[in-house]
Amino acid sequence: MSHEFDARRAEWIAREELAERMIPLIGGLYRDHGVVTSIHGRRLINRSAIALVKAHRFARQAGEEELPLADTIRVLEALREIGPGPASIDVARLVARHRESGADGERMPLVEFLRAELAPVLVDLDAPAASGTDVVLYGFGRIGRLLARILIAHTGGGQGLRLRAIVVRRGSANDLVKRASLLRRDSVHGPFAGTIEVDEEANTILANGTLIQVIYADDPASIDYTAYGIRDALVVDNTGRWRDAEGLSQHLRSTGVARVLLTAPGKGAIKNIVHGINHDDIAASDRILSAASCTTNAITPVLKAVDDAYGVVRGHVETVHSFTNDQNLIDNFHAGDRRGRSAALNMVITETGAAKAVAKALPGFAGKLTGSAIRVPTPDVSLAILNLQLERPATRADLNRYLRRVSLTSPLRQQVDYIESPEVVSTDFVGSNRAGIVDGLATIADGTDAVLYVWYDNEYGYSCQVVRVIEAMAGSHPVVLPEREPVLLERVPASSAARVG
Repeated sequence: MSHEFDARRAEWIAREELAERMIPLIGGLYRDHGVVTSIHGRRLINRSAIALVKAHRFARQAGEEELPLADTIRVLEALREIGPGPASIDVARLVARHRESGADGERMPLVEFLRAELAPVLVDLDAPAASGTDVVLYGFGRIGRLLARILIAHTGGGQGLRLRAIVVRRGSANDLVKRASLLRRDSVHGPFAGTIEVDEEANTILANGTLIQVIYADDPASIDYTAYGIRDALVVDNTGRWRDAEGLSQHLRSTGVARVLLTAPGKGAIKNIVHGINHDDIAASDRILSAASCTTNAITPVLKAVDDAYGVVRGHVETVHSFTNDQNLIDNFHAGDRRGRSAALNMVITETGAAKAVAKALPGFAGKLTGSAIRVPTPDVSLAILNLQLERPATRADLNRYLRRVSLTSPLRQQVDYIESPEVVSTDFVGSNRAGIVDGLATIADGTDAVLYVWYDNEYGYSCQVVRVIEAMAGSHPVVLPEREPVLLERVPASSAARVG
């Protein structure tokens, strides 16, 4: 027994040492080349050695073979030799594709293989360097502060998105200190990963080397951003105060603003963008866009995946949603039905427009979905229950197998995650960077009837989707490599019902 204990301990120490060797390689690729490395969508940047080991073990949970740390080291060292341009690179998929390219001794040398796989981002040394896009956060609430954290973490060398300013209304004499404190500490998402300095005289916050100007204003149309060196800015309005083109266009009247993104469902003709679904519809002429809602972002990618493979005739979406600032902590007057009752003490039935909003990103779903919501006394992470009637029958095993592959290798792998665990609960998904996570053990499938349970961090997961839309608007969303394999099943003909069901 003692021998086994020593052997297991030695194995762990060896894995930990390999992970420690990865850290400077991962950091150097990000800082020097803008390369974001991941393993099945789990970002490796700024991770501890223990977190890197855990990321390698995730593949087992997803039904795949565990990725050896030694294989990751070899890929990272080869990437450093190649020096590709900005990209989001899934090391696990590169390792798998290299293995699949031939038997031992017959495979292409790793560096040569990677040059072929990463051809779209091999650096043109004569090309001019990108200057980056200035981003302004208008409002600094729950979503605004999470966007700030993500944008600061994504700054890299400054060639992508650059958080330049935050616009708020002054709340107190020590407003700036309080704003910085809320950025530094969060009851749900934990402490800010880094350092924060406040300059009250200049009204700035310095966070991990990112200098952020805090601008106090009550009128979105009267700010001269160029006075702070900000030009052609992309303003992200996370106040929710204005949701139509007329209201949001006020931002465009401020000097230095080029485009506006709303972090709530847009009204009227405003395009509602769910990244991964319809972000290719963003045109250079679009000056005002919406990133839709957290629930729409959570369910739309899963619905598209299911519709592509099995067809969706109709369905009902029930969301079990954490309470938000729109509700009262204790019973008091509220203009909305039921929302005046204590959010901390009650489950509250309310309406949601998420089901209808799906059709704004996926027009084929127009008229197919109904939806309702129950607000519950939790601060973050929600659950969408999709009760669907399919065109073609599905077994539980086949549907889960398909959604697992969608989460690992499909074009929707940045949006859809998948988990099978009998013990997971809502807090396990705090900080998930996916739009939604399919709970495979909860899946029900009986012929053409299917029920899917989709968890989502309605704060952080949604904020990650918003950042992806910002990157798409700025033309700085990193190329995702290796190119993702299509995993869509052949549509099952109706005559095959007996065989499949």
